[in-house]
Amino acid sequence: MIEQQLKGKTLSPQEVRNILKADNKEIVELCKKASILPKRDKKGQTYFSYEEVRNLRRVQAQKGVTNPLVAKVGATAKPVAAKQPSAVMNILTSLKEMETKLSDKIAKIIDEKLEGMDEVVVELIRCKTDNETLRQKIIELNKEIYQLKNDVHSYKPVGFGFYKKKEKQLW
Repeated sequence: MIEQQLKGKTLSPQEVRNILKADNKEIVELCKKASILPKRDKKGQTYFSYEEVRNLRRVQAQKGVTNPLVAKVGATAKPVAAKQPSAVMNILTSLKEMETKLSDKIAKIIDEKLEGMDEVVVELIRCKTDNETLRQKIIELNKEIYQLKNDVHSYKPVGFGFYKKKEKQLW
């Protein structure tokens, strides 16, 4: 029953300083180690829950240990690596280098594959122009063939290898 009353209780920063017998700087460091963010009420004043202060006290007690345990509310305690930020930075640096190398390699391969494409495009345009020119020539020749056939059909055989030209009929 006392536990339930204490869980709902909030403590001011001054009360936390008195409980932990620490100054603000040390409390901030303990909050970082315990991954605790102080809350603010509607008026903007900072406060801590009873559970958070209990976790801060545990971290303060383990301060002398080289590999402290960080206790979180509702979670089991887990060890925190001493050089975690530098390990994360090394991983991020490695990922950045890999990304740069991959993008450079992909760009190089694409450039090699597309190297001859300019010539192909120019040749394609030239062929398209030639094709259109030949198509116009075919249309002209078809017109000429039609006229020549009409002229040939206007001659009728008379006999003995002679032909007589009929008058053209205009429709």
